Amino acid sequence: MGIVEEAHNVRVLGSGQQVIVLAHGFGTDQSVWKHLVPHLIDDYRVIMYDNMGAGTTNPEYFDFERYATLEGYAYDLLAILEELRVGSCIFVGHSVSGMVGAIAAITRPDLFTKLVMIGASPRYLNDVDYYGGFEQEDLEQLFDAIRSNYKAWCSGFAPMAVGGDLDSVAVQEFSRTLFNMRPDIALSVAQTIFQSDTRQILHLITVPCHILQSVKDLAVPVVVTEHLHQNLGGESIVEVMSSDGHLPQLSSPDIVIPVMLRHIRYDIAA
Repeated sequence: MGIVEEAHNVRVLGSGQQVIVLAHGFGTDQSVWKHLVPHLIDDYRVIMYDNMGAGTTNPEYFDFERYATLEGYAYDLLAILEELRVGSCIFVGHSVSGMVGAIAAITRPDLFTKLVMIGASPRYLNDVDYYGGFEQEDLEQLFDAIRSNYKAWCSGFAPMAVGGDLDSVAVQEFSRTLFNMRPDIALSVAQTIFQSDTRQILHLITVPCHILQSVKDLAVPVVVTEHLHQNLGGESIVEVMSSDGHLPQLSSPDIVIPVMLRHIRYDIAA
């Protein structure tokens, strides 16, 4: 196993010819894909990895400067694909990883046959003629809460982000992976994500994009999917799912997994 693979806990499952890469979002790790993976391994070679900063990674490897922008994560993705000698893949990115995959696909469009984004957003802050869902004051309060008492923040944020039942397995699971992050790293990652703005590069993304979104999501309003659809440089399709929350592949697998499989298996109709 190479250095990059080891640092990111890369796992390769399945034996198909076509490669699928699964990339998780903030506060989770590759375990977030547990309901999807069994449906893929018979037909695809599935690559999973943990983003640097996830609780499962070595915090000593977290470079605060490198990961102050989403490009740092995109370079990690490209390094993983290079180390595993992947010639092309279907990339499935949850939350921030949707945009990380998009940035990587601008640099190396040849490596990506399509991007499947779940709960992705090019900007979380509201702006003139743009609704991202948050005001700067909201974000400052969120960052202050992380700083002052990380454990308390986790226990409050997890059920809001997941949605649905407070005592659900999905809330417990997200609480666990969120709390596994080192607090200073969690704050840095949250700041990088929530203050990111990739709207100006959307037109450079020429790889086909499948945009999947929960109808109700604390982090990403449904209107954001329309902004992506209108501004991406290549073909795109939007599907709003009847799921609740920002981690629907974990909290509503019965609704979300069939939708994801359809978008993985079928291309956008001409």
